[in-house]
Amino acid sequence: MLKPTNAPRVTEKKETVDVDKMIDNLVKKSHVALDKMANFTQEQVDKVCEAMAIAALDNHMKLAKMAVAETHRGVVEDKAIKNMYASEYIWNSIRHDKTVGIIEDNDEEQLMKIAEPVGVVAGVTPVTNPTSTVVFKSLISLKTRNTIIFGFHPQAQKSCVETAKIIRAAAVEAGAPEDCIQWIDQPSIQATGALMNHDGVATVLATGGPSMVKAAYSTGKPALGVGPGNGPTYIEKTANIKQSVNDIVLSKTFDNGMVCASENSAVVDSDVYEEVKAEFKYWNCYFVKKSDQKALSDAMFDEKRGGVKGPIAGKSAYQIAELAGIKVPEDTKVLIAEIDGVGPKYPLSREKLSPVLSMYKASGHEEAFKLCEELLDFGGLGHTAGLHTTDDDLITKFALKMKACRILINQPSAVGGIGNIYNNMVPSLTLGTGSYGKNSISHNVTDFDLLNIKTVAKRRNNMQWIKLPPKVYFERNSVRYLEQMEGINRVFLVCDPGMVKFGYSDRVLDVLRKRRNNVEVEVFSDVEPNPSTDTVNKGVARMDAFKPDTVISLGGGSAMDAGKFMWLMYEHPESSFFGAKQKFLDIRKRTYRVPTPNKAKYIGIPTTSGTGSEVTPYAVITDSKTHVKYPITDYAMQPDVAIIDSQFVETVPKRTTAWTGLDVITHATESYVSNMASDYTRGWSLQALQLAFKYLKASYDGDPVARQKMHDASTLAGMAFANAFLGITHSIAHKLGGEFNLPHGLAIAITYPQVVRYNAETPTKIAMWPKYDHFSALKDYADIARFLGFEGNNDEELKESLVKHFIDLAHSVDVTLDLKHNRVEKDHFDKTVDELAELSYEDQCTTANPREPLIKELKELLIREWDGKGVEVK
Repeated sequence: MLKPTNAPRVTEKKETVDVDKMIDNLVKKSHVALDKMANFTQEQVDKVCEAMAIAALDNHMKLAKMAVAETHRGVVEDKAIKNMYASEYIWNSIRHDKTVGIIEDNDEEQLMKIAEPVGVVAGVTPVTNPTSTVVFKSLISLKTRNTIIFGFHPQAQKSCVETAKIIRAAAVEAGAPEDCIQWIDQPSIQATGALMNHDGVATVLATGGPSMVKAAYSTGKPALGVGPGNGPTYIEKTANIKQSVNDIVLSKTFDNGMVCASENSAVVDSDVYEEVKAEFKYWNCYFVKKSDQKALSDAMFDEKRGGVKGPIAGKSAYQIAELAGIKVPEDTKVLIAEIDGVGPKYPLSREKLSPVLSMYKASGHEEAFKLCEELLDFGGLGHTAGLHTTDDDLITKFALKMKACRILINQPSAVGGIGNIYNNMVPSLTLGTGSYGKNSISHNVTDFDLLNIKTVAKRRNNMQWIKLPPKVYFERNSVRYLEQMEGINRVFLVCDPGMVKFGYSDRVLDVLRKRRNNVEVEVFSDVEPNPSTDTVNKGVARMDAFKPDTVISLGGGSAMDAGKFMWLMYEHPESSFFGAKQKFLDIRKRTYRVPTPNKAKYIGIPTTSGTGSEVTPYAVITDSKTHVKYPITDYAMQPDVAIIDSQFVETVPKRTTAWTGLDVITHATESYVSNMASDYTRGWSLQALQLAFKYLKASYDGDPVARQKMHDASTLAGMAFANAFLGITHSIAHKLGGEFNLPHGLAIAITYPQVVRYNAETPTKIAMWPKYDHFSALKDYADIARFLGFEGNNDEELKESLVKHFIDLAHSVDVTLDLKHNRVEKDHFDKTVDELAELSYEDQCTTANPREPLIKELKELLIREWDGKGVEVK
């Protein structure tokens, strides 16, 4: 009979044996998969990785919600952006890398480089960035033909497993072996340790707390691990204060400060200290009283370990203040503690992993540098240091002095440190700290050699662009260009039944008959309002049989959007609606590449004055299965020719004229305040607004000159938003139209006043785009009102004047600006409002909005639209 004291030893031994067997089994299966991938070509590898990236992108919101629900940390919307970043930016960065076989053959130097996989990777993931890290590590592992076995953080096991299942399923469907991605089902320190130390594991890719990273380096095998960050940022007296504070607040509130590169302390020159402090207060940052600082540090830090307590990381500023017993407003963005020392006696000088910031006053460069060095030495060596300045010489001095591997100039450290959004560093979710932080790498994890590489990354504005159809013809009877245009032999005419019934299609056919050559024409007139994927498929089938060299879309936005997508699918049947509909942060880096049609020409001839589709890369298509409208955007669908002929709008019904005209105003307004607006696009926006406000009522009443002016305004607005994009007025309207079968222009009109007022408020979340260096929506709306000659003594009054002029104009053309008076049943609305808010957030137009919306805020806007709150019902 065993003694009781022996029982724990027996249990421990049995558990150890069970864990070892489980790890052995995982590693054996991983090696089988590794052997299968050894003979993969580059094309096979890239097909697998793109499928994984698209699958992760398609589930970015679902996984974000799971991560927050499970870990109780962070912000759903920000985790959604992290998931998008992990699939879009990472894949864009490595997409064209040669990772298979001979990757370089230098005849002159007589050097050849051959890429081989390292083997089985042990991937350790953190609780702070769980799902996005799984996507990132899986992508870089399979891109190099390695297999990976994960040890997930126990507090994020469920969301990480779901992430791994989704991307593994996509990989396997694309041709990868079944066990290319695996994980430990029952997480424990013992199991993760056994995995990292297993002889069959080639390398360890570890992201986590200091003890886990240290354990990875102690395995005696190559390990890529990252250390803690306690990064300072220095606001020097020459800095752009609005931009600097905007960046820091953005960074500290992004996922509630859990990105390890986030600023933990701000060192501010005394010359601008009070100005900086006032700007922080503008952003609802709360300066903690000296008498409350001990309560805050006691609530935040574990006295024995020195690090933050488990419940703190990723909580909001208000929640942390509540834990400390400090009363602050609920909309507080960041807690700021003004302190004057660094080290154990000043716990608030530590890494915080939350929207809490320590702030120091420096007499000048020398003292500021000293404080930054002390902060790095106190738990942040090798990680990240920021500098806000316009002094180029100071940048060099700062970079040489700081023991940090990322020196970030004039940018938010959290999203700057991970790379490629605000700078041109390698995008990554594993950031090395070099020998300073006892890491084997000093860069954002990629295939660099093991050197301490300091990277000085200056903030860069994204290169912007103007893209339009090569030819735009306007004035009445400009359709006659079709008589002279070269290369027209077989025309596929896309329109709706009304174009045939009322003779509009005949006008086009009459011109084509005047050509010297005999033109064959196939008319597809089955386009419905809100064209569906089923309609597109029918059109493509007809195109396949007819083989056109020219596609002409005649009609409103529905016909032109349907025609564009038919054109794309006709020339590239391998194209995927699923891939094309995916949301992107940067159109140049989108995960799914839409192929460009290059055989047939596309000509857009609008017969309504509203959508601007004839000059834009947009095609709004409704999924026939889900009935959700998707604004598909890619320059592959940019028309070749636009013909803006006002004869086609002279008899448009009054109601359609009203709805489309209000859509013109919205296009011009949203493109003007967009975070991607430029001096080039704003000229088009303002001219379109001036024409629309002046001529819409007369156009509604049937004046032919006014109708021509509105037709021109529509195209000008289209030119603007084709390049600056739109905002959440369209995000919401797309979903309202799809759910309640509302005409697009009506849904737009109802939404416009609510969104302008919402966007003009101080935002909860700051829009992220480097060119948009500080929030300016209120001023932008006021500038529109000034240009149009509207009344107002200040920006707030001018913004409100713009809204009221819009409301009055809508009423003058018999448009009622709420949902309840436009056939939307209350029960139907209440059942769907939550889903509509989330779908609106996921809409492509949301990314260019000047204010990043929260889902709950979109829901509030929808509720306001139901009642028409603040909008007098006509």
